[in-house]
Amino acid sequence: MTEFIYWLGDMFNAFFRLFEKLENLPNYLIVITGFVGLFFWLNTQVKFNKKAQEQGTLK
Repeated sequence: MTEFIYWLGDMFNAFFRLFEKLENLPNYLIVITGFVGLFFWLNTQVKFNKKAQEQGTLK
């Protein structure tokens, strides 16, 4: 069990050292992905609203 705990600690250590080397790149990627998703959903919602209005189901 102790070996597993040390292995897990080593994996976390390597993972976070990788993040130190990448600096802010992961943060930028997450923000960019969020904005792309936001604009995709807003565009899709406009299409849904337009279709609902044409069908008369928009309240």
